Amino acid sequence: MTRRTLALTDEVYDYLLANSLREDALLADLRERTASMPLAGMQIAPEQGQFMALLARLMGARTALEIGVFTGYSSMCVARALPGDGRLVALDASEEWTRVAREYWARAELEDRIELRLGPAVESLDALLAEGRAGSFDFAFIDADKIEYPDYYERTLQLLRCGGVMLIDNVLREGRVADGGDTSQGIEAMRTFNKMLHEDSRIDLSMLPLGDGLTLARKR
Repeated sequence: MTRRTLALTDEVYDYLLANSLREDALLADLRERTASMPLAGMQIAPEQGQFMALLARLMGARTALEIGVFTGYSSMCVARALPGDGRLVALDASEEWTRVAREYWARAELEDRIELRLGPAVESLDALLAEGRAGSFDFAFIDADKIEYPDYYERTLQLLRCGGVMLIDNVLREGRVADGGDTSQGIEAMRTFNKMLHEDSRIDLSMLPLGDGLTLARKR
């Protein structure tokens, strides 16, 4: 027994992957291709993608929202977990990165399950609200500009149904949020955001040390 989360050494992490990860060849190929690209560190960990897919299946999610696509790894994981008539609305500002995502979505035969909207995420979220989509999403994943997390969060909370779940990535920022000597803008912004969620009575909350820190928020 242990009273705190186990520290992951390289050996324990390798064991975890060897005995849990079920990444298929297409996802592995996308991850390898992304690793050679600039800003490859924006890629989520494969075990995180698998966890997100399992959570979406456990919820029976049919409608999902993603803010921050990059090369499409998380989109593929979640879209595959939706039923055949399910829909993922994916928001990103980069034509270059999402070109790779679209290629892999096509190879995975997910094109009819993913709707990509290019442009500033706040504008796209406002457009969804203007279309009457409030309360219509089961599942959401936020992994985009960290400074804008509060704006993404508030709009996504409106778009989620009661009982819907929002996942928010990079909330630990490689542990830097716990370093009081780090007063850089991005880290201070994440500390403020994490505190805001901790005090928000509209949600049930759990912060997990998965990947770079993943917060789960269930809309009450």
